[in-house]
Amino acid sequence: MAAGNHTESTGSSATPAFDAAVIGAGLVGLATALDLAEAGLRVVAFDRQQAMHEASWAAAGMLAANDPGNPPAILELSRYSLSLYPSFLARIHALTGREIPLRTRQTLEGMPTGHTLPPGTAARPLTEAELQQLAPGLVTGGLPFVSLDEQSLDPCDLTEAVPAAARAAGIDLREHTPVQRIARESGDYRIFFASPQGESSLLARHVLLATGAWTAPLPDGLAPALPPPVSPRKGQLVALELDGPIQSECVLRVPGLYIVPRGHGQYVVGATLEDAGFDQSTTEALLADLERRAAALWPPLAHARRAAAWAGLRPQSPDSLPVLGAFESPLAGAHDSSAAAQNLWVAMGHFRNGILQAPGTARILRDLILGQTPAVSLEPFRSGRFALAAV
Repeated sequence: MAAGNHTESTGSSATPAFDAAVIGAGLVGLATALDLAEAGLRVVAFDRQQAMHEASWAAAGMLAANDPGNPPAILELSRYSLSLYPSFLARIHALTGREIPLRTRQTLEGMPTGHTLPPGTAARPLTEAELQQLAPGLVTGGLPFVSLDEQSLDPCDLTEAVPAAARAAGIDLREHTPVQRIARESGDYRIFFASPQGESSLLARHVLLATGAWTAPLPDGLAPALPPPVSPRKGQLVALELDGPIQSECVLRVPGLYIVPRGHGQYVVGATLEDAGFDQSTTEALLADLERRAAALWPPLAHARRAAAWAGLRPQSPDSLPVLGAFESPLAGAHDSSAAAQNLWVAMGHFRNGILQAPGTARILRDLILGQTPAVSLEPFRSGRFALAAV
C-alpha cells in the first residue's frame, strides 16, 4: 500500500464494511441513515463539516404541508412525510431521551386573490375578532385569513438531537470528513476520504448522495455523467425578542413573509430568496426590510429587539422539486444515452421543505434500498428529468 493511503474496509471486497454510505449529514441524510439502521443495515454517514449545520440548522421549522405557495407536485410527499413525523420524533426520543417539542400548532394564512389551498386542506376562515384574539394588533391589509392546523418546531432542537440519535443507533457518523471521490469495486463502492492517516477508504454496498446545495460526488466510472442540477438559494432570517403581555402563539404567513413564534417572546422572521451562490453573509438592508414588513403585518414587533440574524442555503433544483430515488442522468453531450449505477441513490433539492419532507424521504429511500415499493410516486422527482427535457 502506498504511503499515506489507508484502507479501513474489513473483510474482502465481496464483503463491504457497510451496507450503506450516506454522503451528507443534514436532516435528510441522517433521517435516512436512521431508517436504514432501524432496518438492520450497517450505515456510515459523512459530512464535510459539522452534521446538520447548513440548511437544516438555518430553517424556520414550519411543517407546512398545505402551504398554498408550495408546488402541487410535492403535496403527496409532504403529507406522507408529515404523517411519519410523530414516529420520527418518538424514535429520536427513544434513542437519546431528548424530547423535541412542537413550538406552534396553528398557522394564520393570509390568502390574496387567486391563491388557493391544496385539495383536502382543513382550513377555517377567521373573523376579525378571532384574528385579534390570536394575534393582537394584526393588520390584515384587506387579506382574508384562514386557520390551518399546522405545526412548527425549532430546527436547533433537531440539530442537537438527531446526530446524537444517529450515534446511539450505531451509525458511524464522520463529521468534518469530506468525501474526495467514489470508485466502483466488484459491484460495491469504495469511498475515499481524508483522515489523519492520509487518504483513507472504506467499502459500502449502497451510496446515498444527500449533499444539499453542494455538488454530489459521482463514482469515477460514471464520468461524464452529470450530477443532479441542485444549486443554493440564499435565505436570510432574523430572530426578534418581544417583551410584554402582547404575544402570539400562531405562525403568521403571507406571501413573501412569515413570523414563527419560538416561545418565550422570540419570533423568527423570514425570509429572503437570493441567487447569491454560496455566500452566507447577511445584509443589513435586507434584514431591516424583513423587520419592517413583519412589524407592518404584526405591529407589536415594532418594539422587539433583534436577537440574531443568519443566512442559510436552500438546495433548489431547476423546477423546485426534490431529486429522489435511483441515480440516473443523461451523459454530458449525449442525446439518447443515460448513465445509471446500481445501488447509487439521490435525495436532495428539497428547497424550502427539507425539515418537513425528511421523514418521508427517509422512508422512501429505505424502501428502495430494501427492494420495496415506496408509498409515494417518484415520477416527478427522477434525477434524470432535467437533461432529458433539454435534449
